[in-house]
Amino acid sequence: MRPTTPSESLRDAVDRTATTAEEIHKAVADLPLRVLERAGLFDDTVAAARRFQTDAIGAVYDVVRQVNQRVGELADDLLDETDDAGPRAY
Repeated sequence: MRPTTPSESLRDAVDRTATTAEEIHKAVADLPLRVLERAGLFDDTVAAARRFQTDAIGAVYDVVRQVNQRVGELADDLLDETDDAGPRAY
């Protein structure tokens, strides 16, 4: 679905940026685990650490997306109130 308002466009851009940052974060965080795997060290521990790490990183970016959604909703509400108030004379 294509964004229809400026706030939706901004919200979409923030979500896409958060997803990209999450993917990069996970890839960088996985590097030391891959080194341990290649060395054949701590296989069970590496698998558990990877699961925990992936879940933790995902949870952080889920919060970023939730905050982004809520801020967008608040912005929409404020913009609606401004539109309803009509033009202002200064």
